[in-house]
Amino acid sequence: MLEMDTLVIGNGSQIEGKLLDPLQRNFLQVQSILDQNRLLINEINQNHESRIPDNLSRNVGLIRELNDNIRRIVDLYGNLSVSFTDSKDADSDAKRGHKRNRPA
Repeated sequence: MLEMDTLVIGNGSQIEGKLLDPLQRNFLQVQSILDQNRLLINEINQNHESRIPDNLSRNVGLIRELNDNIRRIVDLYGNLSVSFTDSKDADSDAKRGHKRNRPA
């Protein structure tokens, strides 16, 4: 796991430590699902090339699994997006609140 409080990304934006752990977890999940998808696609291609009826029938299930995995990836990226939006909103609210409390 990453051991830092803040990560600065290319455009100068910062990601706080509380977001780093879920970010890393989600990316590891996505990577794992993508690796699984590569294996599924290889098996689908091999079954297709074999033209053996049982193998071709198996492809239906494999394609469903591939589609489910793609949906999971979309959900993971959606969750990341919501986390970033919530974090940015909380930061904005905190900064605005902090500015109001400053002495003139």
